[in-house]
Amino acid sequence: MLKTINTHWGRTKEILFQIVLHVLVFIFYSFDKNNPQIEAHQVIFFLNYAVATSIISYLLLPRFFYQKKYLHFFIYLTLTIAAVIVVEEFVLEKIYFPDTKGMRFPGIFYTLLDILPVISILSGFKFAWDAMEKQREVEQLQTAMKESELQFLTSQINPHFLFNNLNNLYSYAITNSPKTPEIILELSSVLRYMLYECRAKYVPLTKEIEQLKNFFNLYELQIEERGTLQFTTQNIRTGYQIAPLILIVFIENAFKHSTASQSEDIFIEVHLELSDAGVLTFYCKNSFRPQSNTDSLSKGIGLENVQKRLQLLYPDSHELEIRKREEEFEVSLRIEI
Repeated sequence: MLKTINTHWGRTKEILFQIVLHVLVFIFYSFDKNNPQIEAHQVIFFLNYAVATSIISYLLLPRFFYQKKYLHFFIYLTLTIAAVIVVEEFVLEKIYFPDTKGMRFPGIFYTLLDILPVISILSGFKFAWDAMEKQREVEQLQTAMKESELQFLTSQINPHFLFNNLNNLYSYAITNSPKTPEIILELSSVLRYMLYECRAKYVPLTKEIEQLKNFFNLYELQIEERGTLQFTTQNIRTGYQIAPLILIVFIENAFKHSTASQSEDIFIEVHLELSDAGVLTFYCKNSFRPQSNTDSLSKGIGLENVQKRLQLLYPDSHELEIRKREEEFEVSLRIEI
């Protein structure tokens, strides 16, 4: 229904544009400072040009030129121009100027100089209008494709997150850990946010950071006394928005690499800071043991997913640095929000 309304409105705009264009061109065509009145023959001659322009604009352009049938287009264009010349020189001038212009044919060159400017202007504006409409359709298609890709990338995060945490939850459940209920509650809170509050393209920054903290606490319960964890924020305030689930992947990656490579002395540090200019800085550092078998962890979709989303959402307004040192993995991200 909405598409039908938009199509109808688009056609209405084009009709109004063509009416105004034809009126303006006719005024310039018929203007004569020695005789400011509009004569009947001026209207008839201009209608001859307008009919030819309609044939070119609404028949030849879409059927041949836009279909890249250039030879057919130029053949029919030549025939159309020839028909205009025949009607003007051998019919209309015989009727309105039998004793002057109608008595002789001035030649193709001079006749084209009289005909082509009007037809070129009218059909040229139609070509330009079609080009703008096509560009608008391309932009709408690109936007739709971008939105579809973003939805697909976001949909990947929830199963990815759930899969990893269910594995951890299972290990606690089979050992009858007393922390299992608390882990379930934290997991439920984070999943609720992911499923019901992250459908918008952007969410409040304060809300996103609150869920990051919940997510951090969820993993902290699993680390227990095996390491040192830090989660700090600075100058975070309301009034700013961020794409949901952008930062959570880096935190999950930090915990995943640390816990997979170490059984003790785990170190994870997360810091977020918002500048007065609205630039969010995210810093995440985690320890890991390079001699451990963590090669398979890099094959997950997490980091690749978030890098694609950053390119789509913040193409020219983010800086991402990922550094892998001897026993540390660092992520630094700056986003203009």
